Amino acid sequence: MRVAVVWNHDHTGVINRFGQSCLEHYDRERVETVVTALQEGGHETLLCEGDKGLLATLERFMPPDPQARPSGMVFNMAYGIQGECRYTHVPAMLEMAGVPYTGSSPLGHGLALDKIITKRLIRDRGLLTPNFRVMRCGTENTGDLRFPLMVKPRHECASFGLQLVHEPAQLRQAVEVIVTHYAQEALAEEYIEGREITVALLGNGDLEVLPMVEYDFGDCETRHLNWEETPRRICPAQIGSKLATMLRNISVATFRACQCRDYARVDLRIDRSGRPFVLEINSMAALGPASNYVLAGTTAGYSFSSLLNRILNIAHTRYFGMGIPEPEQ
Repeated sequence: MRVAVVWNHDHTGVINRFGQSCLEHYDRERVETVVTALQEGGHETLLCEGDKGLLATLERFMPPDPQARPSGMVFNMAYGIQGECRYTHVPAMLEMAGVPYTGSSPLGHGLALDKIITKRLIRDRGLLTPNFRVMRCGTENTGDLRFPLMVKPRHECASFGLQLVHEPAQLRQAVEVIVTHYAQEALAEEYIEGREITVALLGNGDLEVLPMVEYDFGDCETRHLNWEETPRRICPAQIGSKLATMLRNISVATFRACQCRDYARVDLRIDRSGRPFVLEINSMAALGPASNYVLAGTTAGYSFSSLLNRILNIAHTRYFGMGIPEPEQ
């Protein structure tokens, strides 16, 4: 099958440079490992930019057959270029053009990328998430929030802008940095002291919950202090069966609440009394060979290649009711 791997690398393919730029990116080496993995699955691949020329590129690579059915799929790795809700841009283009793709829909990405909406949705499901406030300036009343607080941009991932603050003056400065530098509201939430677990999910109907990954921060208070020094990861996380079941159920409920598809990763904190709190969900979890998602997959018994091809097959089944046919010999 023809598979176009779409990413954002060359950000010049726009009409204007306008709006907040996307800070997330894959480097070429990581994306090329995905291309190689899909080729190992027997697919004809094309690596292309998710910019204004994308649809013309796809039409040349995978022209529709006489019955007007799609002749290929997109493996979506595009974080977006600029503007709001950037994860939604390539999926929305593909929806309009009738091109099937992996991962969440524009709606799912939009819900998951907005940390405030995510928290409200999961609270409606009866799940715990840290108490929070949306802040537009650092002098707003924090109500009954208790310090220390984690402060982060409303619409960013990968720990961009994340700060731990212990008193109002630090909070004021952190909020002002986010509003000024990231051009968006700040989320201030109570810091949950305890263990941090990530849960990787695969599928749509009966979700496969991959082995959980735990961060071992050692003496670091939290990961934001020096993210370049990646904390040790433990996979599978050493947790009891009762807590593991609770985390699986919470993660699946979060996936459903945010209307994610195919794969995602849920980040949680477990406080000192054993209560799990959902921090956020990543609707387009990183898929580099060293990522938490891939670590969970390989611990479950997948190879890197088989995990990536499994995601593709899951998306194909979602669209067409069946897995990808084996190529004719």
